[in-house]
Amino acid sequence: MLIIKKGEKDSTDEFYDSPHMTDDEIEKLDLNSEKAQDLMRKYQKSFDKYAIWRDSITEGFKKWLKGEKIYDRDKERISLYVSEDTKNSWQDFIKENNYTISRLIRESVNFFINKKGRNFNGTLLKTEDQAISNISHALKEPLTSIKGFSQLLIENYKEELEDDVFNTIQNIFEQSQLLENKIVNILDNIKTEKTHYDILLIEDDQATIRLLTSYFESKGYVCQGVVSGTKGLDELNNNIPKIILLDIILPDYSGYEICKIIKSNNKLKDIKIFLLTAIPGYEVKKHIEETNADGYILKPFDFSDFEILFDYLKKEE
Repeated sequence: MLIIKKGEKDSTDEFYDSPHMTDDEIEKLDLNSEKAQDLMRKYQKSFDKYAIWRDSITEGFKKWLKGEKIYDRDKERISLYVSEDTKNSWQDFIKENNYTISRLIRESVNFFINKKGRNFNGTLLKTEDQAISNISHALKEPLTSIKGFSQLLIENYKEELEDDVFNTIQNIFEQSQLLENKIVNILDNIKTEKTHYDILLIEDDQATIRLLTSYFESKGYVCQGVVSGTKGLDELNNNIPKIILLDIILPDYSGYEICKIIKSNNKLKDIKIFLLTAIPGYEVKKHIEETNADGYILKPFDFSDFEILFDYLKKEE
């Protein structure tokens, strides 16, 4: 266990002295002020810990602000999941590269997301070919069993079956052949159509979708609206827009999370994303850096607020 005492420095890290604030001063601290932001940066740089978690000051940050001891435990988080040799190699890497377990886990997860292109509920962002292959597999697998067993019954038990039973099985076999041919003709030769558009609007309010799609159309741009984060990700499987307008409060997932998913995907990360929300601006600002959003527009909006989008679209033309 490593105990960092007041004023104690580590040879490999830069630690900052506590401001020694009182409980009352901490209570009155404006988290959006430059002073608070500077203190958060110093704390996080010193201890590689979050100063704010879910919009609340962490206990560790409070202790540091007051000048109390900060405990940085090298936790046995991995013992149950990997072998002793693997754990030791991880620990050696941490020591040699001045990492913490938390940082190693965070960066490993981010690397895996970027590598695999996964969204946060564990499903892959599929290409068109992958999606079609999955549908084909889902249809053909059960059909293989139906066709196969019916054919076995016909060939091996014809003499033992009642006429009406045999006829039913014969009909099942013939229908399975017809269905197989339809699947082959439709799926195996499918040409997926792409609807090209400039702006993808992920917004659960239909009135807002109608308003903005009409407005962008009047400006000469095509806008596609969808009402949930899931549908938005599905759209990105087939079409890559130039800009995404993303509501934060959606019926399935948070717009912040959707933004992180898109920006962590190598294929999609260059799409400009603007958060579109009725949440107060000071609250949205807190999440801009972590989500990598390119900006935000607040509701109720003025059409002039979208000029920044047109400036970008014109550059892309």
